[in-house]
Amino acid sequence: MWFISQSVGRKVRVVLQLDNVRMSLERFEKKKTLDLRKKHIGPSCKIFFSHDPIKIVQAKGQYMYDEKEQSYLDCINNVAHVGHCHPDVVKAGAQQMELLNTNSRFLHDNLVVYAQRLQATLPEKLSVCYFVNSGSEANDLALRLAWQYSGHKDIITLENAYHGHVSSLIDISPYKFHQLSDAEQNQFVHVAPSPDVYRGKYRADHPDPATAYADEVKDIINKVHKKGGKIAAFIAESLQSCGGQVIPPVGYFQQVAEHVRKAGGVFIADEVQVGFGRVGTHFWAFQLQGEDFVPDIVTMGKPIGNGHPMSCVVTTREVAEAFMSSGMEYFNTFGGNPVSCAIGLAVLDVIVKEDLQGNALRVGRYLTNLLEKQKEKHPLVGDIRGCGLFVGVELVRDRSKLTPATAEAQEVIYKLKEQHILLSADGPHRNVLKFKPPMCFTTEDADLVVEKIDHILTELEKALGLKLPNMVNPENECSKRKLPTDENGHQYHSGLVQNRGSSQQTKRLKT
Repeated sequence: MWFISQSVGRKVRVVLQLDNVRMSLERFEKKKTLDLRKKHIGPSCKIFFSHDPIKIVQAKGQYMYDEKEQSYLDCINNVAHVGHCHPDVVKAGAQQMELLNTNSRFLHDNLVVYAQRLQATLPEKLSVCYFVNSGSEANDLALRLAWQYSGHKDIITLENAYHGHVSSLIDISPYKFHQLSDAEQNQFVHVAPSPDVYRGKYRADHPDPATAYADEVKDIINKVHKKGGKIAAFIAESLQSCGGQVIPPVGYFQQVAEHVRKAGGVFIADEVQVGFGRVGTHFWAFQLQGEDFVPDIVTMGKPIGNGHPMSCVVTTREVAEAFMSSGMEYFNTFGGNPVSCAIGLAVLDVIVKEDLQGNALRVGRYLTNLLEKQKEKHPLVGDIRGCGLFVGVELVRDRSKLTPATAEAQEVIYKLKEQHILLSADGPHRNVLKFKPPMCFTTEDADLVVEKIDHILTELEKALGLKLPNMVNPENECSKRKLPTDENGHQYHSGLVQNRGSSQQTKRLKT
């Protein structure tokens, strides 16, 4: 089996062949696949672009392909970290699978070699690994470690945070539980303000937002103590992803860690979304805070296996010894199996061999510069923020009031999809365009997607009559449109431009 790449302009077509015979990559017609999904898959399992979903049958590098061989530029898939179906990763997994796959109760070199390689990317005191199978498993285990080590129960999490889908993590994920009543929320979970210096409580014009946000955590600790509680852990994504690509101010984590440790708790850094060189300047996003900050526990997932289900918790010897003192053995059937470790080693090798961390830095800076120019041009662009290939573009209808441009963000996503570019929007108002592509993303890819965004924003702003203060307002002949609804029936709060020549409002749904 091999891949043959055929360049077609800016597109790349990948043909999968076996013994010179074209393989069928589609078992059913698209409609039947969708019907079977609706019949057999849980209705709460949502699908991208639900009114017109894409059927993906193949992927390579930063491109995905549908059943008609149409390529899509993937700007959102941080799981396929080193590129979809990277041959080195595929080969490593296949070769090990031919030899052995078993649990970690047997000795095997892959487990210890991978642990050693992984630890070498981290500060020295983070030296003990627990291998599991998903980011949710990793964060759930991190909470168990914190509870056992501290002997305490209360957890501090951040506003708009998301840490996973199991029950213990839904409890600490305001991104998920925000719709619940206070009575239903876990009494041992406390929510601190997101350290967002654009839209948050303390903004870029504050003299010391890091201290101000850290003091909010300190206040929560004091309130918990007054009620007789004790802090087990503070948990945060090193850079908030679902929360809207939020970059904490430097010094925030250090001060939070000081307050939490003084209270007898630990600091958990969730690197599931942003680890393994994505930020460019460092291998781990928590390192952006400075060399003087080291978490007590680090969790990782998604990119670790380039799509293979694996993840890891790394902690200190002290925390690990405390966990063992409970007397309960920890065993994970698939965690750290030889195939997973072979794949993890291959991912680390590719990152180095292809200088993907350096690529994230170079292409990320190039992309950010392009987007900053769009901010100078488009009133809808309120903020550009990010590090490496983790970039957010926050759209607003009014830069002074920061009115979220939610509908406009969804319009951008769907217009890009029509032009075969995959991007998503997130954040508490779903108005932040999220860039987190495979790390092989190029400057040419950045040029293409920003060019398309430029055209879409120009069309939207003309329809809405938006302009920058120093720009001449073009004549606006577009009438007010009926507001579209999302898949839950909620109405967006702005009008959208129609497709040219159409008398029907184009329906836009959340991705």
